[in-house]
Amino acid sequence: MRIAIASDHAAVALRTALADWLREAGHEVADLGPAEGESVDYPDYGYKLAEEVAAGRAERGIALCGSGIGISIAVNRHPVCRCALVSEPLSARLSREHNDANVLALGARLIGIEMAKACVEAFLATPFGGDRHARRVGKLGHPPVPAAVD
Repeated sequence: MRIAIASDHAAVALRTALADWLREAGHEVADLGPAEGESVDYPDYGYKLAEEVAAGRAERGIALCGSGIGISIAVNRHPVCRCALVSEPLSARLSREHNDANVLALGARLIGIEMAKACVEAFLATPFGGDRHARRVGKLGHPPVPAAVD
């Protein structure tokens, strides 16, 4: 599987460790940066990751920042991306099974490497459940038009 991974400066160490681990597992990894030591803005890297996934250059994405919150918001600004911020494997599995998430967000300051690996494993191994979930996921890229108020 081709996986894109990006972070801000707070998650460089976790990103590097996960990228190496994913390569060892046989995945093709597009490491979108940043380089260690430079302070960066998480939206820039979230947008870069979202574009990689939306363009089909990566099947899945992994977005990392200190809490995972900021970068997940940035990724979710792209209508093709469904980014789920998780901190344990059950949520990672359900994000794929129920929501067809194509990007996983993790907070480097909140979880350790082993928990991050467990989340990524669950995320990558779980297929989308389809059926009743497909209708709901279909609505995510197209919010309803608000009803007129009299």
